[in-house]
Amino acid sequence: MPVISVDRLQPGMFISLEALGWMGHPFLLNRFRISSPQQIQTLRQMGLTSVEWDPQRSTGAPLPDAPPAEPAEPEDFAAGALQALLENKRDRVLRVREKREDIARCARLFEQEAGTIRQILGEIGPRPNDAYAQSRELVDRLVGGLLTAGSVAVHLVNLKKSETGLPNHAMSVMVLSLLIGKSIGLDAEEMKQLALGAMLHDAGLAELPARVVRNPNRTATEEQFYRTHIGRGLNAVTPMKLLPAAVKHIIACHHETWDGQGYPNGLSGARIPRLARIVAIANRYDNLCNPLDARKACLPTEAVARMFKLEGGAYDPEILGAFIKAIGVYPPGTFVVLSDGSYGLVIESNTRDLLRPVLMLHDASVPRNEALLLDMSETDVKIAQSLAPADIPREVIEYLAPQGRVDLYIEGRR
Repeated sequence: MPVISVDRLQPGMFISLEALGWMGHPFLLNRFRISSPQQIQTLRQMGLTSVEWDPQRSTGAPLPDAPPAEPAEPEDFAAGALQALLENKRDRVLRVREKREDIARCARLFEQEAGTIRQILGEIGPRPNDAYAQSRELVDRLVGGLLTAGSVAVHLVNLKKSETGLPNHAMSVMVLSLLIGKSIGLDAEEMKQLALGAMLHDAGLAELPARVVRNPNRTATEEQFYRTHIGRGLNAVTPMKLLPAAVKHIIACHHETWDGQGYPNGLSGARIPRLARIVAIANRYDNLCNPLDARKACLPTEAVARMFKLEGGAYDPEILGAFIKAIGVYPPGTFVVLSDGSYGLVIESNTRDLLRPVLMLHDASVPRNEALLLDMSETDVKIAQSLAPADIPREVIEYLAPQGRVDLYIEGRR
C-alpha cells in the first residue's frame, strides 16, 4: 500500500498499522477506516509522521499537500491518554485468554457430564431409583454451573461433537433448555424439573433399533414405530417413584407443536405444558445443528433462521423469541467473515443488538494468545455471512479455536 503523511489524513481514509504490530498502537484493528479527527490526533500523539493507506477501500480523499509550517510550540502528546488506550488493549488480551480457558474448562465439564448421562440412561431399566438419584445430583451441579457459563455453554452445544448419540444430545438439550428457562424467569424448582425433563426426554429411544433411529428417510411404518419412543420413555421412568409429574409431561409432550401438528396427542397452544414447550425448541435446535448424519448439519445461523422463519408456527412465539434473544442471530461458536474480509469466531451474543455480537478476530500479525476480542457494536465493520468450518482455511480455525478443541472443528471437514 502507498504511504501518506499523517497531515494529509482525514475521516474516510482506510489505513494500515500492521507494521507496528497489534500491541504497538491503541486502536482495535490493525487496518481500519478513519472515522474521526480524534483518531488522526492519536496518530500524531504516537509520533507517527506517515502511515500506509488503501485508496481502493477509502471513502475519503487525502488532503492536499500543505506548505511547510512555521515552527510550533512543542506538542503535548497526552502520554497518559495513550497509555490508557494501550492498557485497555491489554485488558482485551486478558479477556481473550480468560475466555479460551473458560471454554476449555467448560468443554471438559461437558464431556464429563455427558458420560454421567450415558451411565444414567443405562441404569434406568435395571436400577431406576439409582438412576433418579444420580439425575438429581447431576441437575443440582449443572443448573447453577452451566448457566454462569452463559455463552460458553452455547458455544459447546454448537461445537462439532467427537461422537453423536443420546448422551450428548441430552446434554445439549438440557443446556439450551436451562438458558431459555433462565431468560424467561423460571424459579429454582422449575429449572430443576426442566433440566431433568430435558435430560430424560428421549429415554425411550434407547429401546429402538439404531437402523430406525438413525434413518433420516423413514417409511410411514418406521415413523410410526419411531414415535413410540414417547410411550417407551414414559414406561421407562414409571418406576422412578419420586419423579415429578412435570418431568413426565416433558417426556410426553416435547414433540407437540404450538400449531397442533405434533404428536402423540396433537395438543396445541397453551394446552402443551410450558416446560415441554421449552424443551421442544431446544430439541429442534440441537437436532438441526447436530444431526446423527453430520453431512446434514445446519450452521447455527441457519438453524435459528429456519426455526424463526419457516417453522415459527410450531413453537410458542414468546419462548422462541426468548431463545433467539438468549443465543443471538449469530450464536456463540459461529464462524463468520466480516465486510472487510476478516474471519472471526462469535464468542458472545449481544442482547441489545443481535446482529453485533462479540468476536474473536483472526489476524495473522497478532499472536494467537493475544487475539483481538472485538465488540461489533464498537466498529462500523459488519458481518458479511456465517461460514461452515469446511469453508475456512485450516490455519484460521487453528488460530481461533479454543485450546484443546481444534480437532473437533477440523475432523470430518468436507
